[in-house]
Amino acid sequence: MEDIRQLSGKHTYGTWRRQKGFLPLHVVSAEGSHFTDASGKRYLDLSSQLMCSNLGHGNRAVIDAIKQQAEELAFIAPGYTTTARAELTKALLEVLPKGLNKFFFTTSGTEANEAAVKIARMVTGKHKIISRYASYHGATAASIALTGDFRRWPAEPFSTVNGTAFAPDVNCYRCPLKKTYPECGVACADYVEYMIEREGNVAAVIIEPIVGTNGILVPPKEYLPRLRALTKRHGVLLIADEVMTAWGRTGDWFACDHDEVVPDILTTAKGITGAYVPLGLTATTDEIASYFDEHYFAHGHTYEAHPLTLGPAVAAIAEYRRLGLLERSKKMGAIVGEKLNALKSRHSSIGDVRGRGLFWAVDLVRDRSAKTPFNTQREKLDGKPLIIDQVTAKMLSLGVACMGWVSHLVIAPPLIITEAEIDQGIAALDEALKIADSAL
Repeated sequence: MEDIRQLSGKHTYGTWRRQKGFLPLHVVSAEGSHFTDASGKRYLDLSSQLMCSNLGHGNRAVIDAIKQQAEELAFIAPGYTTTARAELTKALLEVLPKGLNKFFFTTSGTEANEAAVKIARMVTGKHKIISRYASYHGATAASIALTGDFRRWPAEPFSTVNGTAFAPDVNCYRCPLKKTYPECGVACADYVEYMIEREGNVAAVIIEPIVGTNGILVPPKEYLPRLRALTKRHGVLLIADEVMTAWGRTGDWFACDHDEVVPDILTTAKGITGAYVPLGLTATTDEIASYFDEHYFAHGHTYEAHPLTLGPAVAAIAEYRRLGLLERSKKMGAIVGEKLNALKSRHSSIGDVRGRGLFWAVDLVRDRSAKTPFNTQREKLDGKPLIIDQVTAKMLSLGVACMGWVSHLVIAPPLIITEAEIDQGIAALDEALKIADSAL
């Protein structure tokens, strides 16, 4: 076991971290909402790995679909079609927001966003993309340029693509446009219109309908409809990055569904296969698709529409339906929200609890009244010790794996989680938060 950890730590890169001290936990199996390390210790997966294992681990239908596809046709170039390609297309037409009817398949959310940006620029003939500061859209050149958080900083200027402007965040807890709470309405949406008018040459606005890693920021109900209306008014495309928020995570097939908003382009990945195989999707309207009837579609890659990724996605979508996971996400999400808010009353280090479905954040603060986070993005980038890392390390020692990011926890378990398992996770969090409380 230690040889495997040492070999991995010495010769493979750990992502988004300094490499010194990288000694990853050796995981040997996973089932349901738990995974097991090489010593036999089981861990509750309270963040679905990277908010992607929506179906849980060991789903037999998806595993069998992988086997079947590998035996029937493991690979064929994207210039050909396959049964899996047609079957997934039919399934997507049934669940995607109505009007998104043309698809480009990738192997990650990053690639899906790269495709979305290229498509938007080709169709509009314009170059600029408006993103937001509290955002993450991927690690490759264009997608990291769209990313508002600190992961973009080390890539500048040599690995970014010019033409991104950043809008204010829709953050009602720490509103960037109004220092006092409660929320300031949707001035953050109105400011995007101000930017469009003054930037010029704006091809698209890209958003996470609910911001993911950067805080599970749930917008007011007016925000997305207002943003959709103003982008249409100015002839600017709206790209919804649903890499993390789709596939029942927020209680609907897609987070956009909650506000009845249909973007011009939607990207997704992660839960589309339950993370059993890497698949991403860029979906566009017929209006966008028709542009390429007489114009060259200048994009593609070897593994586009890889059959080994498409077949399991068909099975995954069927499993979401069979197991009733959208409704389950809403039901269990209400339980999680209630229990997290109960923790807030007991721990003065919790500044805010927010979420939808099974997608929640616990925001830790040094000072509730000032909403001062324990740590900053700069401190994480610089490798400073973070309170959130101490909290998640304690939870791991108690058998619960939970993602912590700068100064908040992401509570996003598999959609199959039981109430007993939720209680297990909350109990570990309750104990671990004593570390944050003592640091006040």
